[in-house]
Amino acid sequence: MSNFPSHDLETAPEASKPFLEQAEKKFGSIPGLAKVLAESPQALEAYFTLNKLFTETAFDADELTVVWQAINVENSCHYCVPAHTGIAKMMGVSDEITEALRNETALPSAKLEALRTLTVQVVRGRGFVSEEQQKAFFDAGYGPRAILDVVLGLAHKTISNYTNHLSNTALDEQFKPMAWTRATSPLEV
Repeated sequence: MSNFPSHDLETAPEASKPFLEQAEKKFGSIPGLAKVLAESPQALEAYFTLNKLFTETAFDADELTVVWQAINVENSCHYCVPAHTGIAKMMGVSDEITEALRNETALPSAKLEALRTLTVQVVRGRGFVSEEQQKAFFDAGYGPRAILDVVLGLAHKTISNYTNHLSNTALDEQFKPMAWTRATSPLEV
């Protein structure tokens, strides 16, 4: 049982309403996560602000998706994996990349695989990543900025993944066909 309210434009705190309106414009309806986050206008604003900042990094659509989904899958987020499957489609990310991320199978390029590996290492290590692991990431063509941008993506996804775990956010109708359950054994990194 969840004690978390799911707000709409009528029930949300005043400070949350502009963010809910923004979400409704962008997606055609208010996503369930935004409805839950609306209880705390500051949490909702932080989520939207971190999303905006992360999408302004040097990562392209494929790389943004790799970071988001690697975190979502590692955290077994029942809501974010399907949601980001839909978002990846909107961003023009290939089904090959999306399915590899959802199923924890090999990505189509070594560089994207290095990005997923580093992202999972950051999550599992709580920021402790060895010099050898960082070197492998740099050897794949990334630099220190990319690691910091992964940390930014992690801050963004921590808000959503943890909120969805705590509130058991209901999956939106448009994401139900993309429902996801984690494979029995997580990706080895």
